[in-house]
Amino acid sequence: MLWIQIVAGLVIWLSFWSLIPRDEWWFRGADFPRLQILCLGFAALLGILFWSGEWNNTRYVFLLLLMAALAYQLKMVLPYTFVWKKQVASVRPEQLDREKQISLLVSNVLTPNKKYHLLLEEIEKYQPDIVLTLETDKTWQNQLAVIEKDYPYRVPVPLDNLYGMHLYSKLPLKDSEVKFILSDEIPSIHTTVTLRSGHEVELYCLHPKPPSPTEAKDSTLRDAELLIVGDQIKDLDQSCIVMGDLNDVAWSRTTRLFQRISGLLDPRVGRKYVNTFHADYPLLRWSLDHVFHSTDFALVDMQRLPHMGSDHFPVYVVLQTGRIFENIQQELQQTDADEQEAQQAIQEGIAKAEREEKIVTDEIAQDYKDGTKNP
Repeated sequence: MLWIQIVAGLVIWLSFWSLIPRDEWWFRGADFPRLQILCLGFAALLGILFWSGEWNNTRYVFLLLLMAALAYQLKMVLPYTFVWKKQVASVRPEQLDREKQISLLVSNVLTPNKKYHLLLEEIEKYQPDIVLTLETDKTWQNQLAVIEKDYPYRVPVPLDNLYGMHLYSKLPLKDSEVKFILSDEIPSIHTTVTLRSGHEVELYCLHPKPPSPTEAKDSTLRDAELLIVGDQIKDLDQSCIVMGDLNDVAWSRTTRLFQRISGLLDPRVGRKYVNTFHADYPLLRWSLDHVFHSTDFALVDMQRLPHMGSDHFPVYVVLQTGRIFENIQQELQQTDADEQEAQQAIQEGIAKAEREEKIVTDEIAQDYKDGTKNP
């Protein structure tokens, strides 16, 4: 019975620990392994139920607390399974229209990874309209130069700090900017993509630092950057896509708040997890690479692509825009409490960036610093 109590106690502790609204990595880390916690929890539940020992008060307490923990974990992860209502409609075969589609490939390549050919093979196979690579340095840029003839529109940001990024596009880009919203070490790409139909889409490519003992000690800057972008998007009246390695799971408090603030949808809801990290450890995987979009897009295809030598799997998504989808898909609604929470997180992020002397003169962050974006 001792091992059952140890496992059950761990599941109960991690579940309630993740509810604590703190930004330190040792709190936020509990957001990630919810599927693994569930598996341990159900194993402990079976042990409690079928262990032949006496049913005493301790056993009942463990059972009740464990059931509460499992209910909470299920609430967080079930939306990303087929049992849930789809947040994004599927495009039916008779609705398919290549002119209104955009195909996207997101790949965190892992800078030291030398298996360039594996990513090139996937690009050749799927021929995506947009390729976003993350952790790409000058060496990766040189190795990917062979695709430039097919991708005439590019935004290169080669860096040696694991936060370089490169955007390759077959579709025209305009007003492209590389922004360093809260740190001069962490770029993001903001641009406008013109579809074959002439329809324009605002595209945001992000890769904030994760909360971890080897990266950021807390999630404050990551959360603030994501919420700043979400707050900017809510004021737009046009198509929008946010993509990248957000170093946060889909079910986290911050990502769900970002969705409500921005109004963007997640095609994984009601379908599947698309767990992209860690590629080398099948039992330790969760979803870090994301594609969110406005309500006028529906889903044509979504796949996790094969291992290409990185610690992340690439993700391939095809979306199609149309007024019909906007009419049947509901934008997520924010509350006054959501707005207050988001603004507080943004201000804390700006204050932290200033303390660490990382903030650069970026007009987005400056708006919030000056108070012009405050509610």
